[in-house]
Formats: sequence, structure tokens, C-alpha cells
Amino acid sequence: MYDVNAVRADFPILSREVNGKPLVYLDNGASAQKPQAVIDAVTRAYGHEYANVHRGLHTLSTIATENYEAVRGKIAAFLGGVAEEEVIFTTGSTMGFNLIAYGWGMENLTAGDEIVLSVMEHHANIVPWHFLRERLGVKLVWVEPEADGSFDPARVAEVLTERTKLVTLTHMSNVLGTVVDIAAVAEILRPRGIPLAVDGSQATVHMPVDLTTLGADFYCITGHKLYGPSASGAVWIRAERQAQMRPFMGGGDMIRTVTRDEISYNDPPHKFEAGTPGIVQMIGLGAALDYMTGLGMENIAAHEAGLRDYALDRFRALNWLNVQGTAPGKGAIFSFTMDGGAHPHDISTIVDQKGVAVRAGHHCCQPLMQHMGVSATCRASFGLYNTTEEVDVLVDALETCHRLFG
Repeated sequence: MYDVNAVRADFPILSREVNGKPLVYLDNGASAQKPQAVIDAVTRAYGHEYANVHRGLHTLSTIATENYEAVRGKIAAFLGGVAEEEVIFTTGSTMGFNLIAYGWGMENLTAGDEIVLSVMEHHANIVPWHFLRERLGVKLVWVEPEADGSFDPARVAEVLTERTKLVTLTHMSNVLGTVVDIAAVAEILRPRGIPLAVDGSQATVHMPVDLTTLGADFYCITGHKLYGPSASGAVWIRAERQAQMRPFMGGGDMIRTVTRDEISYNDPPHKFEAGTPGIVQMIGLGAALDYMTGLGMENIAAHEAGLRDYALDRFRALNWLNVQGTAPGKGAIFSFTMDGGAHPHDISTIVDQKGVAVRAGHHCCQPLMQHMGVSATCRASFGLYNTTEEVDVLVDALETCHRLFG
């Protein structure tokens, strides 16, 4: 049985007060808090086991290397049992998509080629493709969600042409909570040989993900949303796609030999990992994955589904609250505006006085904001430690805000 109170006890920050009120942390979509197990792993790595990896024969280097490389196996298992050689360490999804764009896109795309993406994408899965638009002359083709925020895979099929060379989509929208049926999209693309890149930044936090059956070619995750340290993450790249890539960062670890006249590259995944990595950050991510796996991803998903349903019921009673996106099966992520003139920044500031942390702004999703006809929203994003009582505190804070502006 999932004991949310026991889970909350694992997160030291949840015991603090903000503005004289118990902290209600609902900004998990931006970055999640860290359990004591992660804090301890980072402290131990810096305080007792730190050295550079891959380059030393002394004891500390050996320990650090073993602990660091063990995380690759943990990520591979977390993603459904993929090959460890297909897991490339990054600082997060942004670096992952830049690696795909520069390492694969620059080698395989030419002027006039088309990249299909949805308007729900985070800027991390937009800006690198704009770089290729500017530098190679590729064309970006946009697909829109349905009115309720759901995403119909058939809309991808409608825009495919002989020039489509990549489709890149979020697995779960960080604004709407919409879960995209990636497997259905992959079924459409597979007969055409079109690769599929996926932003798993939100999905892997909230539900089990099995890349051995999903059908993607590239899949990015980011550690700080997975209850791990910032500047940690990975991109899974199918081996046959790795073979089509060139490294876009050069330096230590990614080379085998260097002479005055030539270089030879290391084998994957190290071929794509230049320089001294975020050793301790990745060790912390490994501890975070251990923690989540210990709770059980199915249990986490069920707990958050309960929070989602409870929050939706409470929000429906607020006829002045405009929730953006009500797709069936969505994640526990709610973006909203309020009638009466309260700007999202006003809402965020007022509910903060009640100890409630929510996000306000465009959430690095400006094309989606334009599609919805708003400049910004408030967002309450729930995690594995949140409770229905915290939903009630949020609703009470929103009612206070509405009384001030309504």
C-alpha cells in the first residue's frame, strides 16, 4: 500500500514553512524536491568517494567510476531494459535534444527536409530544430492538439510527406498534462522509415515507460524532475541511429586516439560524452531512480491519478477557474487562468502567501500559449508526495485570490 505520509517524511524540505504556512509544493513540473536518499548519496560522493572517473587507477577513482557507471544500468532498467550502450549521459533533456539535433540532424538533414512537431512542445524540443531551420534550411511542420488538449496520432499522418525526415513529440505535456500515444505514432512512422524523437521529461516522472515496446528512436529524460539533482539526465538513442551520428562535442572520454593529424572516436556511449561529466549529479540521479523504483512506478502513477481526479472535481466547482486541457488520462498537471482580471503572476504571488508554490508564465511553451490564446497561465503540478489535503489548501488559496480580483 502506498503510504504518502511515509513518502513525505523522506523529503526534508516538506517539513518547512513558507510565509508562516506549511509548504505546499506544487511546482514539480519545473523541478521536483529531493528525498534524503538522494541528498545522502550526493553528500557521500563529495565527502568520501570523490575523484575523476575513467582516468585513474587509484582507489577513489575506481570507486567513483564504478558508482558513476552503475547509473547507466539503472537508467537502462528504468526505461524498460534497454541496452546500456544506448544510454548517453547528459545534463538533461535540453542537452539531449541538442545532441540529437547536432549529432544526428546535421548529418542526415538537408535544406527542404521537414521536421514534424506539436505545438505542445517545451522549448527544449523546439529551439534546437529552429537552429537547423536557420542553419540548414529545414522546415518545421506543426501539429495541434484537439480542443480538450488531447493529441490524435492521426494528425501526424496527415502532415507527412516524402520530405519528412523526423517527428519529435512530447510524451506528456508539461502544460496540459496530455499523454501522447507514442506507440501509435511509431506505428505510423515505422513503415515509412521516419525516426521518432520523444521528450520524456514529464512522462518518466509520472508513469512506467518501456522503450523496448514504445517504438521511439530517441528518448530524453531529465534528472531534476525525477527527484534527482539538477544537471543530470540522459538520452536513449537506438543503436542504428547512433551509427548515423557524429559527436558534436569534443574532448576527453569521447576519443580513442589523438595525433597531430587525426583522431579516432571511442565506442558508444562514451563517443558522445565529452569531458569530465557531472559525476556526483549522475550518482544522485541513480539514487533517485532507486527511490522511485522502490516505491513502484505503478504505485506512483495510481497515487497521482487519484490526486488528478480529486483536483479536477474541486476545480469544476470553481466556475471562474479556466483549466487548460482536460484530455482523458492526462497527468496531474493543471494550467489555468482566472476570470476577473487576475494575472497568473498575481495568482502565484497571492497563493504563495498561503505557502503554496505554483508556477506562473509561459512554461517554456510559447507556441502552445499562442495556440491557446493566452500569454501565460498558472500551473499546479503534482508529484509523488502531494496529498488531497494540499489540493484543498490550493483551492482555498485560489478562492482568496478570486475574492480579491473577482
